[in-house]
This record gives sequence, structure tokens and C-alpha cells, in this order.
Amino acid sequence: MTELREITFASVDLEALAGAEGRIAVFITADGKMSPGARRLNRLTKGAVARAVESERWEKLKDGDVLSLAYPVGMAAESVDLVRLERRADAGAARKAGGALARAAGTAALTVLAESQRGTEDIALGLALRGYGFDACKSKKADPLGAAVFMCTKPDEVEAAAIPALAVAEGVVFTRDLVNEPANVLHTEEFADRLLALRDLGVEVEVLEEAQLEELGMGALLAVGHGSENPSKVVIMRWNGGEAGVAPLALIGKGVVFDTGGISLKPAAGMETMTMDMGGAGVVAGVMHAVARRKAKANIIGLVGLVENMPDSKAMRPGDVVTSMKGDTIEINNTDAEGRLVLCDVMWYTQEHIKPSAMIDLATLTGAAIVALGHDHAAVYSNDDTLCDNFLKAAGAEQEGAWRMPMGQPYADLLKSQIADVRNSGGRPAGSITATEFLKRFVQDGMPWIHLDIAGVAHVPRDLTLSSKGATGWGVMSLNRLISEQYERD
Repeated sequence: MTELREITFASVDLEALAGAEGRIAVFITADGKMSPGARRLNRLTKGAVARAVESERWEKLKDGDVLSLAYPVGMAAESVDLVRLERRADAGAARKAGGALARAAGTAALTVLAESQRGTEDIALGLALRGYGFDACKSKKADPLGAAVFMCTKPDEVEAAAIPALAVAEGVVFTRDLVNEPANVLHTEEFADRLLALRDLGVEVEVLEEAQLEELGMGALLAVGHGSENPSKVVIMRWNGGEAGVAPLALIGKGVVFDTGGISLKPAAGMETMTMDMGGAGVVAGVMHAVARRKAKANIIGLVGLVENMPDSKAMRPGDVVTSMKGDTIEINNTDAEGRLVLCDVMWYTQEHIKPSAMIDLATLTGAAIVALGHDHAAVYSNDDTLCDNFLKAAGAEQEGAWRMPMGQPYADLLKSQIADVRNSGGRPAGSITATEFLKRFVQDGMPWIHLDIAGVAHVPRDLTLSSKGATGWGVMSLNRLISEQYERD
């Protein structure tokens, strides 16, 4: 896994500032009010800090932005970074400030004068997440990230708050690494091996191989992988941190390691991005990593279906009929509508063999979700208002965009088949909704359920506040918060 920047917490030592190397960051309010640390830096720089916060450039900054004073006279540091941030900034502004510091610092070592700044753990989280870079496939690696030391008035308290936040950051990075990997590296065998490594964190991991999936009757999932030399698998990850006997929350992820579209071949332009079609499985893996690292007091189970959708003489064809584990027959009218075939069997297995308290599935399922919501919000569908409201509240708190979408019988009617119980695609109109209605057939009565179509948010074409272009790890923080607020018990 990509290494995060080392972050530690120490008592404030103003005497050490003159000789500190790397970069020094300090927080100053919009009106220029300085902390003791800022005043010491102002004296060391012979008034440069005060001149900067009285400048027109400072007035144009927004909360969380950084103004850098390069190579300050009389100091060993290469830069003093002035961060505009209110003393009682909210989590979003604090994380933005951490992200801005990561961009400004690059790989340099960093001393952060946090002093009594509220939300220092969120600043540290933003610094850790925005410092991420993926260079596993490059022959020349980036320089290692320099360590960051946060000087705080109560370092022990800040560290205690930051430890679980940084554990979640590790989960996000685990997801990003998985989603960024090319498919010739992260094939189904390698993906399963990386999930087996979660045993080192105390996660119980079981891998179901093709023979077992055939025995279980997972004809829909297996049909997707028929055209690939890489074997299809289902990986089950259990974190038993709660009370014995309490039914777990189940997280289910689509893990299509590469999606050509199968016989319904995708256009060549942009097909290279289909290495991220396992994004749902990546998020499930990241959440399992996060809850294990912070030792969550909850029972959580993650299940992922790992397949590859390739065209081949053995591949499923448009017009084929396959049988799901539930027993429903499915007419394949589009082999590029494959993710729902993977999910429906894993969902049915989960309900029959795990019997969870609730079920949340994640998938880079449809381009229609991107058409509807762009790259700023995941499409959220649910049969349970309480579960959905709790998730949306958690996503809002983490500032991970999520928007609830409609469902209904008119959309389900678009999936009617003349030769089977259901078709796997309803065509272009309302494509994300009809995909959800397909999945809904495999949700048992009384099972609280959310479907998250993350096609637009799992991998983005531009830099964001806490991530660069590429894999975002969207959903790890929101689901971790949902678990923390709704499923953990002291």
C-alpha cells in the first residue's frame, strides 16, 4: 500500500522555529489575528508575516487557502506557509487547509504550528489524503514524503483524536491503490491476495472459488467471467468487533477488474479507464481496512464479486439466458450490463448465508449515473428511509457528494422479457434507475438496502480538494462514519 506521510504530535516549542528545516505552517484568521506562534514567526521574519496578512493577496484568500513566504530571512526553513483559517473552523475547512498544505509542501518535511487550533485532526487528515500519489507502475519513483510534526498545546488529546482519522485515511488509500492499479496487475487472483492480506489486521477472509460458486448456483456472476482466463471469485471479509450474535452490516462490492463490455464491446475511446470498474469492491475493501485499523466495535462483513468481462468464444452472448442463485432466469440483452449480474448473486448469497441487519452495495454500475449527476455526486437508491437518511447524513458530514434518486414500477417494467423472468438491461432511458430495479428483485422482503452507483465519483478527471486526478476512495469515509454513528456500541 502507498505510504502515507508520517504525522506526529508534539508540544509547542517556539524556540525551535528558527532552526527548523523544511516548511513551517501557521494558522491565521481572516482578520489577521495572530497566535503566539504566528507572532514569533513574525519577529523571526522581521515583520514579513504581518505584511503578508495586511496585503491584498491575503484578502482574496478563502478559508483553508495558503499564502507562502519563500526562503524567509533569518530562518532555516525554505518557506513559511500562512494558512487562512478561523480558530473554530468546521471539518470541511480544516480538511481543505490540510489539503492545501499538502500541495504547498510537496515532499518537504513540515512543522505545523497548530497550537490550540480546533479540528487539528481534520487538518492532519486532509494533509495525509492530499499527499497521496500513485507511482507503483513508474520506473522512477517520487521522493518519499517528509514527516509532518504538529505542535499542539495538548498533543496527547489531539493525537487521540487523530489516530482513528488517520486509520480511515489508510482505508481510503487502500481503495485508491486498488482502483488505480492496471488490470494486468490487479487481476482477480491478485485482488483476492490483497484482500487475504487483511488477515494481518484481524479480518477473517474467505475466498470462494469457481467450483464453489457453481455449487451455490451463481450462474449470473459466473456468466460474466466466462470469456476471461482469470477465474471468477467471491471474497468474504468479516470484522467481528461487536457483540457476538449481533447481525452484521453487509457491504457488497462489484469487482469487475476490467470491463471490455464483452460481446457488446465498448468503444475504444476511453476503454482504458475500465480498470476502475472494480471501484465498488475497492471501497468495500477500504472500509474493511479502516474498521479493522481503528478496531471498530461493530460487526461488519464485506463481500466482493471478482470477475473480468472479456469477449471470447466462451463469453456470454446477447440473447443468452442465465440462471441466478435466486433461481430467476435472466435474458442477456446487453453483455455490457454485467455488474448487476455480479451483484445480484452476491446479494442473494449474503441474505441466504449471512442474514445481515442491512445491506449496502456499491458499484461503478452505469454511465447513466454520470450523465445524471456528473462527477460530484453518487446516485443513492434505497428501500428504507431511515437507513438512507442516516447514510446521507454521514456523507454530508464527510462532504462526499451523494444524491437520492427515484425508483418505481414504471422503471421495473422496462426490464420485462418475453423469454425469461427479466432482462438485464432496460435500454438508455433512466439507465441507472432500471439497473437498480434489476437489483431490487434480489432484495428479500424486510431487508433494509441501499444501492450506491459510484460510476461518477470513484475515479475523476480532475483534481479535488483531498485527492488528485484518478481514484478518490469516495465512500470509505462516509460508510465508516455510518458504522461509527449507527452500528458501534460501547
